[in-house]
Amino acid sequence: MTAHGARALPVTVVIFGASGDLTRRKLIPALFSLYTKKRLPSELRVLGFSTRPLSDADFREHVREQALAGQPEVTSEEWRSFAACLSYRPGNFTLTEDFAALAAQLDGLAPDPCGRLYYVAAPPDMYAAIIGGLASAGLMRAALGWRRVVIEKPFGSDLASARELNRLLHQVAAEPQIYRIDHYLGKETVQNVLVFRFANAVFEPIWNRNYVDHVQITVAEDLGVEHRGKSYDRVGVVRDMFQNHLLQVLSMVAMEPPTSFNADALRDEKHKLLAAIRPPTPGEFARSSVRAQYSGYCEEAGVAPGSQTPTFAAVRLLIDNWRWHGVPFYLRSGKRLARKVTEVVLQFKRPPHLMFPLPAGADITPNILALCLQPDEGIHLRFEAKQPDSLIELRSVDMEFHYRDSFGVSAIPEAYERLLLDALSGDASLFTRSDEIEAAWAWVDAIEAAWRAPDAPALQSYEAGSWGPVQADAFIAADGRAWSAGCREHA
Repeated sequence: MTAHGARALPVTVVIFGASGDLTRRKLIPALFSLYTKKRLPSELRVLGFSTRPLSDADFREHVREQALAGQPEVTSEEWRSFAACLSYRPGNFTLTEDFAALAAQLDGLAPDPCGRLYYVAAPPDMYAAIIGGLASAGLMRAALGWRRVVIEKPFGSDLASARELNRLLHQVAAEPQIYRIDHYLGKETVQNVLVFRFANAVFEPIWNRNYVDHVQITVAEDLGVEHRGKSYDRVGVVRDMFQNHLLQVLSMVAMEPPTSFNADALRDEKHKLLAAIRPPTPGEFARSSVRAQYSGYCEEAGVAPGSQTPTFAAVRLLIDNWRWHGVPFYLRSGKRLARKVTEVVLQFKRPPHLMFPLPAGADITPNILALCLQPDEGIHLRFEAKQPDSLIELRSVDMEFHYRDSFGVSAIPEAYERLLLDALSGDASLFTRSDEIEAAWAWVDAIEAAWRAPDAPALQSYEAGSWGPVQADAFIAADGRAWSAGCREHA
C-alpha cells in the first residue's frame, strides 16, 4: 500500500471513456508511474469502459506506448505486472443494462469491502448519462468500503448547466464523494504557491494592498486549436481557460490563509475569494477587457466561417475584500502566442520617498516577484542594488530558485499523478467544490453578457506567434502599467 494514505482495501478504478485520448496520454501513464513508485494499493484493478469494441489485450496495447514513454528506466516485467491489472469492457453510456452488467463484473473483480473510483473521462455531453448509469446500477452505494467519482472539465458550459450537473451528482453522491478535477491544481508549482505564501513568514505580511501595486496572471499557449476546432469554437478562451485554470490559480494566489491544510478549510477560503470578485458591468467592462482572435483561426478544421469566437482575452478584475481592495488583477490567456508559459507576477509599489540622486526623469524600478509555473519552473525576485564603483547608480538584480537546480529533478511529476493519488486516498483538497464551480461560472457568465452588450469591445485580431493584440498593450498602458516579461526574462 501507499504511504500517502490509501486504505488497505482492494481498489478498482473504472475509467469511462477509456478508449479516448485522455486515458491513453494521461491517466494510464500516471497510474503506471505511481505503480512503479509503489504508491498504489497492492490489490488494484483498472477497468476501462467505453463504446469502442476492444478486448483486454487490445486495451493494454492501446495504452502501452504512452505509458512506457515517460518511464525510460522501467523493466518489461514491471509493465507486464501492471498490464495484468488492466481490463476493458465495451458498453454504451446510455443503456442501463450495460451498467448493470458492469456492476456484476465489478462485484466479481472485488466484492465489498472494497474501494471504487469512477473516473468520467468521456465527452461532456455524456456526463449526465454516465451519472444516470451509476445511479441505476447502484454503483455509488457501498455497505462497506468507499465510492468516489472524478469528473473532468469542463464542468458545465455556464452557470445553469453547472448547477444542473451538480444537482444530478448530488442525487447519487454526497459532496465528499465528488472530485471535480482541474489538472492545474495538481501541478507541483501551483501547490508551491501555498507553501511559498504560508510557510515563509517574510512574504505573507507584504501580500496585500499596502505593498502590492498589481498582479498579472498569464497562461499562454503556443499551439492553436489543433484537433479541437469544432468544440473550441463553441467555447472560446474565457470558458476554456479563465473559468477553471486562471481562476483557480488566482484563488491560490489571493485567498486568505486557511485554518488548516484540509479539504474544507482550503476550499472555504477559495470560495470566499471567488465570491469576492467584483462582477463586471457592461459599461465598465468595455474599458477593462480585450478580446481577440489569431489570424487564420477561421481556416482551422471545424471552425465556423466568420467565427467571432475569441482565442485571446485580457481582463482586469477587482476583488472586494480587505486584503486586495483597489489592487487590479490582470488576467490574460490566448492560443498561438509567442511561447507556452504560465506565470504569476506581483509588482510591488515603489518606495514612497526617493532619497537617491537618480538622473532627471528617472524613477526607481519596482520590485517584482515572478512565480514561474511552467515551463521554467521556479521563482524570481527582482530588487535594486548599488552598481559597484559608482557614486549611486542602481541596478536591478535577481534572486532565483529553479526546481531542476534545487531538487535535482529533470522532470516534475505529471499533475495527474498527484490528483489520482489524492482521489484514491480520499483527499479532496486539490479538487473544486460545487460552490467554487458556481462562483466561477457566475463571473464568466457576467463577462459573456458584458461582451454581448452594444458598447462591448470589438473582437480584435493578432498575428500567430505574437504576444496578442496591440490593444492588450494599450489596455494595460491606460492604467499606467505594462505587461511584465516575468519568467521569460530568465528563460
